[in-house]
Amino acid sequence: MTDSSKPFHIVFLLFNGITQLDFTGPAQVLCRIPGAVVHTAARDIKPIQTDSGFAILPSTNFADCPQADLLCVPGGLGIRDVIQDEATLQFLCDQAAGAKYITSVCTGSLALGAAGLLEGKRATSHWAYTGLLEKFGAKHKKARVVKDGNVITAGGVTSGIDFALTVVAEIAGQSVAESIQLSLEYDPHPPFNSGHPDVARPETLTLMRERVYDKQASDLADIIDRQ
Repeated sequence: MTDSSKPFHIVFLLFNGITQLDFTGPAQVLCRIPGAVVHTAARDIKPIQTDSGFAILPSTNFADCPQADLLCVPGGLGIRDVIQDEATLQFLCDQAAGAKYITSVCTGSLALGAAGLLEGKRATSHWAYTGLLEKFGAKHKKARVVKDGNVITAGGVTSGIDFALTVVAEIAGQSVAESIQLSLEYDPHPPFNSGHPDVARPETLTLMRERVYDKQASDLADIIDRQ
């Protein structure tokens, strides 16, 4: 459990093209850890454009960012730029060296991989990109939240909330995690049973792969292979 008399520094990487719920979902949970201090870090302190049509202003740049107790990398289409940016990858390596927890949501795991932080680890990502994990020496485990040592990766988007509650329970205890879950009324009952390839209608899965994910995964694979 964390000592609430000391600050517990949580650092989220921000970048243009971020999927905002990858960040805001877990941030809403993790900020309620006793003693939590949330930092949003980007290369420059200027508005970061999200995938939802609004921008987020980072709280710090890389140079001035405090050492993370928990480092979290969200995903999004902008991850293709992240995995090619040496300054960002070096920032992740530097922060990971002193962090108690190294974490990601969705395709944020690919950034961890590009930074060399997933070698030999079990990990996950958004369902459409899990096949890319092996390119970084990681082994995909089929789960919404995967923990391997101090590396914790979450599946796509909404999995970030599950990951955050899992981490809260480890850091502050299950009762704190349950209290946070209750305060957020996190009691999902989706109107459709279509949230994972295992349960979605085949035609829906085919449509999403053909229109969106197959090309994006192929483009990312090409970028990774060129590095």
